[in-house]
Amino acid sequence: MHPPPTPAPPAPTAPHAPRSWRSRRPGPGRTAALLTVAAGILTALVVVRWGPLIAFDQAVADGLHRRAVAGPELTQANRLLSDWAWDPWTMRLLTAVAVVMVWLRGERLLAAWVAGSSALGAAVSQGLKWAVGRERPQWPDPVDSAHFAAYPSGHAMTATVTCGLLLWLTWRQGVGAGLRRAAVAVAVVSVAGVGITRLWLGVHWSSDVLGGWLLGGALVAFSIALFRRVTLSRKP
Repeated sequence: MHPPPTPAPPAPTAPHAPRSWRSRRPGPGRTAALLTVAAGILTALVVVRWGPLIAFDQAVADGLHRRAVAGPELTQANRLLSDWAWDPWTMRLLTAVAVVMVWLRGERLLAAWVAGSSALGAAVSQGLKWAVGRERPQWPDPVDSAHFAAYPSGHAMTATVTCGLLLWLTWRQGVGAGLRRAAVAVAVVSVAGVGITRLWLGVHWSSDVLGGWLLGGALVAFSIALFRRVTLSRKP
């Protein structure tokens, strides 16, 4: 009898290709959940007036206000940026222009979705201001003034919602890589810059601005995730 043949050794398996950085990024649904949790925690700390947060807010406000009073030229530049370039109505006008352009391209659902998301952001901002009712910083020598409640910063939240939605549109419309990079740079400068101007002018606490950024980012991520689900469900 012949001995049984020796089984061939198993073929070496190819090593798994490492996942790219893009594949490891959280999707819009998870991003929305994380940002919502962070915003909820911050809002709770503001409502209960958590001591370390209040002390940090006051220290930042005091330091920036001294510099704002001592530098009227820089303060005037911050006022122009805050009241004109990055004003919420300027941001909403940019959104309206983008909505009209997308509508004219025939993407009616997308245009209506962006308009509705922008309106929802304004409603959430005003509703939270009313619900939280936080006082704005008070100064004996103010360099600017603002009305209604402080938390969250409407400027910071509106800029975040607007820039987030416009960046999403540039991606959906297939804008070239160079223009996308430029749009991202402008968005980052605008979102960060408007928050800094509100702090410099002494009309917001630092946690107001952070809350506006977190809530605005959560709303944009939630809007994108829900739009993807709606469009997938409409496909035959």
